Amino acid sequence: MMKSILSLPAEIIRSRRLIAKLSWNDFKTRYAGSYLGIIWAFIQPVITILVYWFVFSVGFRAGTGNLQIPFVLYLVAGIVPWFFFQDSLIGGTASLLEYNYLVKKVVFNISVLPVVKILSAAFVHCFFVLFTIILYMAYGRFPDFYYLQIIYYSGCTFVLVLGFSYFTCAVVVFFRDLSQIISILLQVGIWLTPIMWVAEDALAEHELLRKILKLNPMYYIVSGYRDTFIKKVWFFERAEWTLYFWIVTILCFLIGGTVFKRLRIHFADVL
Repeated sequence: MMKSILSLPAEIIRSRRLIAKLSWNDFKTRYAGSYLGIIWAFIQPVITILVYWFVFSVGFRAGTGNLQIPFVLYLVAGIVPWFFFQDSLIGGTASLLEYNYLVKKVVFNISVLPVVKILSAAFVHCFFVLFTIILYMAYGRFPDFYYLQIIYYSGCTFVLVLGFSYFTCAVVVFFRDLSQIISILLQVGIWLTPIMWVAEDALAEHELLRKILKLNPMYYIVSGYRDTFIKKVWFFERAEWTLYFWIVTILCFLIGGTVFKRLRIHFADVL
């Protein structure tokens, strides 16, 4: 079984051209038929960012504590990777249901479908990374070598959400309510990561609670983006946290791969 699970990365690499083609087609056709087309993929997240910025920066007058930067910069650095994770998980979970006609083809390698949805979300993520860089430049903060870490943390998100997606896309075929459960968890998760508040300040007197929240692997990724854009800290300077993240991520991938491999023979019958 372990050998079968470890074959998943090999299958992805062998099918890289097919994945690239399907991902681009998925991205283009997601909003087919609407007047603005793929522009909608960018409008909704931008509006969400503006609403959060207005509510917390103008309404609640949220600050960034010792960081001493405009709240919008702190917010964007954290919410951009969250958007990538959220869109990838939702898309990856629904991948087998959406492409059920491919699942029923005996010769088609269905293990690539969650990857297709994640790469489709990655196209939008690239735009928002560029948007973030331009926003920081507008505030006088220009790119440096630390920005190379964006590639690393984007890769972290990709591997993490792929492990989750192999599990969720397999289970949702038999238990459709999982999609609604994931939506609720994502709504809660955006507040617990944290993204709209500074954990170091808000939980200064609750060290245990802060350590519990840091068990969330997305906390590592969001903090990593802020280390890149704001704090200027390399990922290897947080060696213990990095090791913990990859142990959790690999376990998620192994569990997700195991469930996917064991259930895949039943997908075509159920769909």
